[in-house]
Amino acid sequence: MELVTVLPGAIDVQLRRDAGINTFEYQILAVLSSQPRCTQGLSDLAAAVLGSPSRLSHALTRLQRAGWVERRDCTELGGRRAEATLTEGGLAKIRDTAPGHVREVRRLVVDTLTAAELEALGAIARKIVAGPVAADVHVCTEQS
Repeated sequence: MELVTVLPGAIDVQLRRDAGINTFEYQILAVLSSQPRCTQGLSDLAAAVLGSPSRLSHALTRLQRAGWVERRDCTELGGRRAEATLTEGGLAKIRDTAPGHVREVRRLVVDTLTAAELEALGAIARKIVAGPVAADVHVCTEQS
């Protein structure tokens, strides 16, 4: 429990202090920055960041106010969908924020482990994420 409590908290502290955003908001910006046209449908975005539609909506509102994300309805594919797009300001924000974030994750995790330990951690993490715990998270997220 200590690991899953302390590590995310430490990463969140760095992002809030250095970039004025929380980890969830950083994840949203990072996912959008990796998408074609920096755009993704909201339901797919919620799944990618493991957030409920409500939590995503609140975070997007904060990111919109900062000028980093735009939300719009998209009816191109039939039906009614909404999507989020990273603005030029949002792209600049993720580019400015990523190096400090990566440095902190390296300091807290990567630099404390040997190459063999990192490899083992990766294998263990993939096994956990692919297992029943991840399935329960996805079910809860979809029902939110």
